[in-house]
Amino acid sequence: MSSGTLRQRVQAYLAAHHVVTLATGGEEGPWAAAVFYAHEAWTLYFLSAPTSRHSRNIARSPRVSATIQEDYSDWREIKGVQLEGIAARLSGDEEERVRALYAAKFPLLRNPEDAPGAIAAALKKVGWYRLVPQRAFFIDNSVAFGHREEVDLR
Repeated sequence: MSSGTLRQRVQAYLAAHHVVTLATGGEEGPWAAAVFYAHEAWTLYFLSAPTSRHSRNIARSPRVSATIQEDYSDWREIKGVQLEGIAARLSGDEEERVRALYAAKFPLLRNPEDAPGAIAAALKKVGWYRLVPQRAFFIDNSVAFGHREEVDLR
């Protein structure tokens, strides 16, 4: 399979899914947390409370890993993306641009004032983050058990 075809398949997978599980490390040890994401090219954007364990871990040590996958009942159907990279909290113009990108994927956030009360209140407390992958892999057991290909991110 050509690199371009693999890149297209992974980009389609990223577009079709909504939740990334982040793995971080900190003083309390390793931690995993699932968050909604939007993406642009290979960069994933998510929001989270800055006081959450994974956000505190990112502030202390920005190297993270992440997975995006479904819950499969047949191991022969398993597909997913594995990433490793650098995460950071956003600010300024980039944060405003990402808010619009996120709202395009999650229409509920197009007008935060109209969101249900609990969501509107939570949105006032979140930080916006980016994950820039340094390596990415696509797992596809429909090709063969344990089939994994590295995506060239250059």
